[in-house]
Amino acid sequence: MDFISSILQQYCDDHTEPEPTVLKDISRETHLKVLRSRMLSEHFQGRFLSFLSKLMMPKRILEIGTYTGYSAICLAEGLVEGGTLTTVDCNAELESTIKENIAKANMSAKIEFVLGEAINILPELDESYDLVFIDADKTNYSVYYGMIFSKVRMGGLIVVDNVLWSGKVVEDVKSKDLDTLAIKDFNKEISQDARVEKILLPVRDGIFLIRKIKEA
Repeated sequence: MDFISSILQQYCDDHTEPEPTVLKDISRETHLKVLRSRMLSEHFQGRFLSFLSKLMMPKRILEIGTYTGYSAICLAEGLVEGGTLTTVDCNAELESTIKENIAKANMSAKIEFVLGEAINILPELDESYDLVFIDADKTNYSVYYGMIFSKVRMGGLIVVDNVLWSGKVVEDVKSKDLDTLAIKDFNKEISQDARVEKILLPVRDGIFLIRKIKEA
């Protein structure tokens, strides 16, 4: 997942907006108590997501994949007055942790957590979103993209995480490596989608920024 040296990354961190104390606490607790803590957005990516959201000044945000709530809190920092973020995750074991973390950040009035399979929940959402963040099961990235596209307003932003997948996207892939194959297919799909402007950034594990410019 690390594409630059730890020294250079630390330099970037040191010259980036500081991580709020509540997010430092959430990060520490996640690393201590939750499996696969590398899934956490962390300081640099978290500030990147917050910065994007503040530039967009969204009224409605949708997040697919919550983990422990870190990225949702970062994105919610850019909401306009009265704005809301809906975050969807299927891991029932983390529900109480997610809600506690959202409360710690004083975001309970802004962030709605929905427990369940995104593939079942997304069709039920009747909103127009300014910003969507996809960071869930990789084999369904294309499915989620197709399901949310019509729900994103014109000029809205879709942000997709892990699109470099620790560099595996440029390696020979075995047929059993379904996650890598899915991400490579998704990246190709986006690169050929004339309905959007796009840029793939080597931020942490790769972030795709996708701006909707056409309905069809």
